[in-house]
Amino acid sequence: MAESDSSPIAEFFQDRGVLITGATGFMGKVLVEKLLCCCSGVKTIYLLLRSKGGRNSRMRLEELLNAEIFRNIRKKQPHLLSKLVPVHGDIILPGFGLRPSDMTLIANEVSVVFHSAATVKFDEPLKRSVEMNIIGTRRLVEVCHKMPLLVALIHVSTAYCNCDRDEVDEIVYPPPANPQKVIDALEWMDEDLVALITPKLLGNRPNTYTYTKALAENILVEECGSLPVAIIRPSIVTAAWKDPLPGWIDNFNGPSGLIVATGKGVLRSMLCQPCGTADLIPVDVVINLVISVAWYTATKRPNNIMVYHCTSGSQNRLTWGELESLIFPLVYAHPSKEVLRYPGGSFKSNRLRNEISVFFNHQVPAQILDFMARILGRKPNLGLERMVQLYSRLNRAVSCLEFFTTHEWTFHNSNAETLYEQLVGKDKKNFDFSIKSLNWPSYFEDYVLGTRKYLLKEDPSTLPAARKNLKRMYLYSQLTNILFLLGIWRLLMIRSNITRRLLWFFLSIAVRLYRLFPVSFI
Repeated sequence: MAESDSSPIAEFFQDRGVLITGATGFMGKVLVEKLLCCCSGVKTIYLLLRSKGGRNSRMRLEELLNAEIFRNIRKKQPHLLSKLVPVHGDIILPGFGLRPSDMTLIANEVSVVFHSAATVKFDEPLKRSVEMNIIGTRRLVEVCHKMPLLVALIHVSTAYCNCDRDEVDEIVYPPPANPQKVIDALEWMDEDLVALITPKLLGNRPNTYTYTKALAENILVEECGSLPVAIIRPSIVTAAWKDPLPGWIDNFNGPSGLIVATGKGVLRSMLCQPCGTADLIPVDVVINLVISVAWYTATKRPNNIMVYHCTSGSQNRLTWGELESLIFPLVYAHPSKEVLRYPGGSFKSNRLRNEISVFFNHQVPAQILDFMARILGRKPNLGLERMVQLYSRLNRAVSCLEFFTTHEWTFHNSNAETLYEQLVGKDKKNFDFSIKSLNWPSYFEDYVLGTRKYLLKEDPSTLPAARKNLKRMYLYSQLTNILFLLGIWRLLMIRSNITRRLLWFFLSIAVRLYRLFPVSFI
C-alpha cells in the first residue's frame, strides 16, 4: 500500500475493543459515528449506558442510532451497527455498577477507553457536578486498572478548567482544592449548606463545571499510576464543520442557543468584549484530535500524562464582534419559520448599557406580551408562552456565558501541533484537527442552517415562506416604531408644522425601506 493510501490510525483500531462513556452526548455521538466510518475494522465498541426515563441501555442505543448523523450508516453500511454493544452501567457507581459478566467482558476485550461522560451544565449544583465529573472519573480509573490490554485512556476535559489563569499551558496544574476533601465534605452536607459554601469553594472560577473538571484532572494524575492516560481540552464546542454533516448540532448549549434566540428575535442584547477572542471549536475537529491522541498514546507510549488543547484562538482567531457581524446577516437570510420579533439588537461592552437594553428589550416586552395574552384569553404556548418565564431562562443562560464573553485567554497548543505533524496518508484528511483552513463565514452559514434543520426541525423547503414572513415582521416592526413615535407626539400634544414635517419624513423613510428591502428576503 502506498504511503498516501495508508491510515495508521485505522490500522491501529483494527480488531480492537473500545469503551466509550458519554456516547449519547453531543461529542459522544460524533465519536461513535467517526469510529464506525473511518475505523470500520474496529472489533467492538462498548457503550456504557445507564437507564434513563424508563428506557434501558438497549432502548437508549436504539434511540442513539436514530440520530441524523447515523443515517448514511443505516442505509449504506448497516452491518457496522452490530459492532455497537450497550453495557448497562453508571459512572458514579463502584465498578460502574456492572454485572460481573460485563466487567469480565470489558476487562478482557477493551484496549482503548474514551471518557466523555460528564455534566456540562454551568449552573449544575456542586454536589451533582462532583458526583459526575470527579467521582465518575475516579470510578473510570478504578475500572481501567482491571484492563490488562489497555493501551490508551483518553479523558475529555475543558480548556476552561484553568480559567483562573490568563495564559494556559498544556500541563495539569495544581488543583484549587484536594479532591478527596471536597468529596468527603459534601457527603454530610445538605443541599442548602452546599449552596451556601459553593461560591467560596469556586474562588475565581465562574461555575461548578470548570471547578470540578480541574479536580477531575488531578484525580487522573494521583490515581492513574502506570495507565496510559492523555487529556484533551477543547474550548467552546460548536456545530460540525465537515463531518458527519456540515452544521450538525443536537443541543442548544452555548453559541447554538444564542443563534436560535437571535434568529427568533428574542435575544436583543448581551454583554461581551467585541475585541475578545470567541474561542469556538467545531465538534468534528475535537473528535479527530481525540481519536488521533488515542493512536499516538498507544503507539508512542509517552512517559507522562500528555495534555492537548483543542482551541481556535491561536490558529484562526475569531472575535465576538466578528461573530456578531456574521450572525445577523445569516439569520436574516435563513430565518426560522416562527419569529417572535424581527431580529435586532447588538452585543454590548458596557455593563450598564447592557442592563438598560435588557430591561427595555427583554423585560418590558415580556411583560407587555404576557399582559396582552391574558387580556386576549390566550393560553401559554410555544409562540406566546409566558414570556416573562422565557426571558428569565434566557437571561440565566446568557449570564452563564458572560464570564467567557468578557474574558480573554491564551491557550498554548504545541502538543497538538506536534501531533498533527505525525499524521500521514489518509489520516491527514480523515482525522484532520487543524483549524487553520476553516472559513468562518462559510462555517457559520452551515451553522445557522444546521440550527434551523437539526434543532428547530424546519425543512429547507420552508425557507421561501419564512423569508416572506420575516419581511412582514420587518414591516410590523417599522409600523410599531412609527406608532410609538406618534404616541409620544400625541402625548406631548405638540402640533407644530415642524412636527408634522418630521412625521411625514419618518413615514417616507418607512416606505423607502419597504421598497429597498433586500431581494433575498422576498
